[in-house]
Formats: sequence, structure tokens, C-alpha cells
Amino acid sequence: MARSFGLAAYRAFAGRGGAAPFSPIDHRPKGEMVWCHAPEPGNLLAIQDLALRLCRSRPGLSVLITIPKQATPSDLPQSGNSKILIDFAPEDHPTSTKLFLDHWQPDTCIWAWGRLMPNLIIEMADRGCPMFLIDGDNDGFDGRRDRWLSDLTRGLLSHFSAIMVRSEAGFHRLVRLGLDRKNVELTSALLAGGQALPCHESDLADLSCALVGRPIWFANQVLEGELGTVLAAHRQSLRLSHRLLLILQPAEAALANRFAARMSDQDFRVHKWGDFGYPDASTQIMIAGDPAEAGLFYRLAPVSFLGSSLVSEGSGCDPFEAAALGSAVLYGPKIRRFLPSYTRLVAEGAARIVNDATTLGTAVSRLIAPDQAATMAHAGWDVISRGAALTDKVIDLVQDTLDTRERRG
Repeated sequence: MARSFGLAAYRAFAGRGGAAPFSPIDHRPKGEMVWCHAPEPGNLLAIQDLALRLCRSRPGLSVLITIPKQATPSDLPQSGNSKILIDFAPEDHPTSTKLFLDHWQPDTCIWAWGRLMPNLIIEMADRGCPMFLIDGDNDGFDGRRDRWLSDLTRGLLSHFSAIMVRSEAGFHRLVRLGLDRKNVELTSALLAGGQALPCHESDLADLSCALVGRPIWFANQVLEGELGTVLAAHRQSLRLSHRLLLILQPAEAALANRFAARMSDQDFRVHKWGDFGYPDASTQIMIAGDPAEAGLFYRLAPVSFLGSSLVSEGSGCDPFEAAALGSAVLYGPKIRRFLPSYTRLVAEGAARIVNDATTLGTAVSRLIAPDQAATMAHAGWDVISRGAALTDKVIDLVQDTLDTRERRG
């Protein structure tokens, strides 16, 4: 790289002018840190899913995810997990890259897709930080710089300990750039996959026993503006299945008492999960207050309506959490944050959109038939299983790398 004309030309150009101010989003957490760079538009959910899996696989690990800074100011997405930070990547100026790495001091780097930043990568290599390129593809390496300064791109790629591409086109693109075929691995694409939310096995066994033989559906993350629709759909479904039980989880725990009062006002027989005892044969709705128990209810319910999706203030919730636990997915149209995930499930017949109480009630009535729900659940499992091999491979690479660094002290 020291003799590369492309690198010398790029660094001379990139180093002109002053560096932009560096303002990290937060302090660096203590302990090990993995840095994931996600330059591909629309693939942040998959990177967040990988980050969550990494954090769960290694106690004390934190993950920094960076995305390109937009031409127009925009809010950073929220990770929803204190161990995962999301920030803008620095500009590829020598001073900016040094300040960035001095602050975050990552123990390893996962670079997705392409669109390499030479100064940042060279600085990482000089510091001896292991780097992996994953999910590479043709359009990540089709810029003008890659075409005219192929020696620069080839040299940058030589600093990655592993290079994985998701398509034949991506594989051949890197080979044309000068990489040896044996150094490029063709893998599945990086896709978000459902996390198996935990639950207390004793609660699952006891509640399953108390509800044996009853059809169940689960409405999760229900906003106040959606409650009327969910209750009307449940009343409609009860006409066809009088033993049907709705388990309802409000979007905020503080809404549980208010929701319970509204249900009682409409003459529903309500049990609050966490109160003494279990729902009996006359209970029509069980209301839950703790969002952390969603894993329990997804396991119990063959069909789930994912709320925060029917009214404008909603943005949806992760459908893969339901699909990972064998629950067919119903949802409303306001799902902007998780649109790619719902799109994948719908394409395979694992999710259905509903718009009002009538369509929701009709869908619930059809899907509580075991064969209907099972077909959708199986399709959902197929969707979230794709890409699992790549995620597992990356986690193993990171674990081995961090273990090696730890042994070397």
C-alpha cells in the first residue's frame, strides 16, 4: 500500500482542508467493543440484529454501529439497547479518522457491503485492529473510485482478515479488482432474523396448563388509539369461538390499568396477569403489563397482532420476534421502521396486513384454526432462518478474534 499510486493520490486529496469537528454520540463504554459500519441504505435492521446477537453471545461486549452522514440533517435511529450505540461515521479525513478511533478504540471491526473509506481503514490497520468485510456485493464496489483506482481498492481489501460476499456478481467484481478467488467467500446475505425472546419456563408450563384447550391470540404493543379496534375485533371473533382468549400487552406498562377499566366498561371479563391466580374458563381478556414477558405470550399464542401499527403515531414493532417463536403475524399499515422485515414475511405468506376491526377480527377467526396458523408459522420460520449461517459465522469470527486478543493481553 505504501507504493500505491491510488492511495497516495487519494490521501493527498482527502487531506486537503480542515477536518470537520468530531462530536461522538456518547462516551466509550468500558470493556470490549465491536464496531460495525453499515454504509448500505436500508440494511441497518440486519446490522442491529447482528449487534444484538453479538452482545448476547459475549457478556460485557458493546457494539458501535456507524452509518454514513446524510447530506441533509436527520435524526439518528435508536437502537433500543443500552449496549448498542448508533452514530454517524466520521468523514474520511486523516484527522477525523484518528479522533474517531482514539475515542472509540474498537477491538475489532465488521464492515458491511462495501463503499470503503481508505483513511479510516488504513488507520485501523496501522493500529492492528482486525477487520472483516461481510455482505459484500457488486454495487458496493461500482463507484468511480473503484473503477479508476482499482489498485487502491485491492490494497484496502488486503487488510481484511476475512472477505464474504452475498452474490456471484459481488464475487466476480472483487476478483476483477485483483483479489485471489480463494480469499473471497460466497455466503448468504446478511438478513435480520428473529431473536428468541426469553421467558420463565415455570410460567409457560403453569399458564399452558391453566389455558389448555382454549384458542388464544396475542395483541402486543397496543397503543391507546388502537385499543377500540382490538376490542371490537375480539368481540367479533368471540361470536365464532366463545372460548377465545385475548392476551393484550399495552405499548406502555402505565396504560394497563386504564385499558383494564375500558375493557370492564365494555363488559369484558378481564384478568390482570400478575394478580393472584390464573385466568379461568370465563376470562375473555388477560392484560399484561411487563413488555419483557412478550416471549411468554408469543409462545402461547399461535397468532399475534403486532400493535403500534394502526395509527399514525405508531412505527410498528419487530415481527421477527413473533415469527421466531412460531406465532403467525397480523399487523397494521404504520410500520415504517420495520417495513423490510414485514415485506419479507408477507412475500412468504407468514404475515397479513389488517386495516380495521373487521379485517382484524376476520383474520383472527381464520387463523385460530391450528392448520392455518401452523402454515403461516412455518413460513415465518423459513424466513428468519435464512441468513442465520452468516450471522453464526460472523459471531464465531468475532469470538475467536476477541479471545485471541484477550490471551495476548
